[in-house]
Amino acid sequence: MLSWSGGKDSAWALHVLRQRGDIEVVALLTTLTQGYDRVSMQGIRRDVLHAQAQATGLPLIEAWIPQQADNSSYETSFANALSEAQSRWPGIRDIAFGDLFLVDIRSWRESLCAQLDWNPHFPIFDSDTTRLGHEMIAGGLRAHLCCVDTTQLDGEFSGRAFDTALLDDLPAACDPCGERGEFHTVVSAGPMFDHPIALERGDSVQRDERFNYTDFLRAG
Repeated sequence: MLSWSGGKDSAWALHVLRQRGDIEVVALLTTLTQGYDRVSMQGIRRDVLHAQAQATGLPLIEAWIPQQADNSSYETSFANALSEAQSRWPGIRDIAFGDLFLVDIRSWRESLCAQLDWNPHFPIFDSDTTRLGHEMIAGGLRAHLCCVDTTQLDGEFSGRAFDTALLDDLPAACDPCGERGEFHTVVSAGPMFDHPIALERGDSVQRDERFNYTDFLRAG
């Protein structure tokens, strides 16, 4: 199973896993926030998420957390989602994540999975994020910035396409893949999809006096 955020890193992790001969990804797992019907952190609409899952050809397991959720709420929801996966695919014990280089996040996931008797995998961990960003774009991935942490990056970047022009414009202190939380993306096309998803840009709003979210809706 693959932890799927709807953003470029999880999408690219799926692409990398599918190129291996010893791995079969059977499902996606996504955390959503109750009351918003959106992917947690990314703010991606649920119908866009479902369109992404359909484009990958994989079933989706949804893990719901309350607004202002703490780690305990997330861990309970995650554990319930893994139990659901095991009821549908008996014997499954492996889950992959799209983390890139944050050792503390990886360690936390490893500890949580160990408690639940699951095996975590990190197929794109330790990637050079400058090279990886260009590799994604050259490989056909298409994404837009849907959330920007304005304490780390100018909010005007929210809504922009994740392309070479964006990479050139990012300040030196910003990771090219936004791995430190500088920005999050919504993917609309790439080699992990059977077909592209038509999206149109909606409004931008600032929340918590910090995060600039740009809404992306299914076109038509």
